[in-house]
Amino acid sequence: SALAAGGEVTGVIPEGLFQREVAHQGLTELHYVNGMHERKAMMAELADAFIALPGGIGTLDELIEIWCWAGIGSHSKPCLCYDVDNYWQPLFELLQHIHNEGFAHDNESLLNVSDTDALLTVLKNEDVQ
Repeated sequence: SALAAGGEVTGVIPEGLFQREVAHQGLTELHYVNGMHERKAMMAELADAFIALPGGIGTLDELIEIWCWAGIGSHSKPCLCYDVDNYWQPLFELLQHIHNEGFAHDNESLLNVSDTDALLTVLKNEDVQ
């Protein structure tokens, strides 16, 4: 959708995935890297914000790691969950439980948005380009 609307899309794919999966060849820019650690570091460097769409364990891993990096001060970029059909609600319930048990630090918020207007509003308010 971003490409169709005239936007730029950058992909970063690790060796293990580009050997098993077909990378989107129509991206504005596509980086091939050696592994997941290199992928995460490059994505963190290139990104202005981090938006998790509904996904699997890999998505959850990347979301939690980049959010933790924000919490320890490694970056100040917004971290959001795009909560399509309440997909991320169980995660936010778990995070509330962690908070209630006294294990959470209130350094950086993991934002939860459920529609594109709210998503764009958050990004504009954060001065993300």
